[in-house]
Amino acid sequence: MTNRKVDLIKQLVGIPSPSGNTGKVIQFVEKYFQDLGVATKRNRKGGLIATLPGENNQEHRMLTAHVDTLGAMVKEIKPNGRLKLDLIGGFRYNSIEGEYCEIETAAGEIHTGTILMRQTSVHVYQDAGSAERNQDNMEVRIDAKVGSADEVRALGIEVGDFVSFDPRVEETANGFIKSRHLDDKASVAILMEVVRQMVEDNVKLPYTTHFLISNNEEIGYGGNSNISPETVEYLAVDMGAMGDGQSTDEYTVSICVKDASGPYHYGLRKHLVSLAEENQIKYKVDIYPYYGSDASAAIRSGHDIIHGLIGPGIDSSHAFERTHVDSLEETEKLIKKYLMSDLISY
Repeated sequence: MTNRKVDLIKQLVGIPSPSGNTGKVIQFVEKYFQDLGVATKRNRKGGLIATLPGENNQEHRMLTAHVDTLGAMVKEIKPNGRLKLDLIGGFRYNSIEGEYCEIETAAGEIHTGTILMRQTSVHVYQDAGSAERNQDNMEVRIDAKVGSADEVRALGIEVGDFVSFDPRVEETANGFIKSRHLDDKASVAILMEVVRQMVEDNVKLPYTTHFLISNNEEIGYGGNSNISPETVEYLAVDMGAMGDGQSTDEYTVSICVKDASGPYHYGLRKHLVSLAEENQIKYKVDIYPYYGSDASAAIRSGHDIIHGLIGPGIDSSHAFERTHVDSLEETEKLIKKYLMSDLISY
């Protein structure tokens, strides 16, 4: 049986969208909502807001997920025809070593390449394994007959061109989804599917609810604006971080109680846990020590809101990401129960 969320994830990760160059993927999501008859608008930052009217139009909710991803820009065209990169988002060079990539020129032309260490060949470089993976040592080998900066520029490639990474998306027979950019396109797919179900089932939400598809989260300010003054609760749907000492896994919904910005709203956290327990939704409560979300960005920008953060568990975040359909399902269940619940008291 086809899983709609997985199909959407595959489509979303297949559209390159590093922070700063998200127009194509926003257009994809916008068309999806518009085909459902959902009202949408774009903000000046390039994000998308879809709105479902509710019984109560004086108090609103907002849910957000982001379509921007990690990526890079051309920092320098080297004399030998290779490209030096400047990274977009918080990750390490070793996580993209050997990765296939695309370079998009200002004219919209696409060139492919591979991200490699300058000292890759063990037959030439004694320090091929020990050399530091950093901006000076790593470069893009373009799939073109170029051996000089002038020949690269003749292709239309220039400093400032966006570089995106091959997602290598794969679905296994036992339910795992492996891909780059599951942060946060897995959550975007979940919100898209939830909206579709609400519309097709003619569900009337108790509160007018906005779904913000943000496009600058990886650089810190995707969801800190365009929050209506009526918004009481703001729930970010982003990946749950996994690793040593974490309770989050790939099979449940993760409810974040604290990240690098501090604790999330205690009342909303307890409400989400209560909804999960009352409805037999599998969940984990967790702290993400080196993490910030659109909800924390909204709080920092001064909005008077109740903020929370949930999401599917993602292994090896900002590197070789993986999750399981079980985590997607549990996250979707909690979102749907949350949307139909009462606002918390404050």
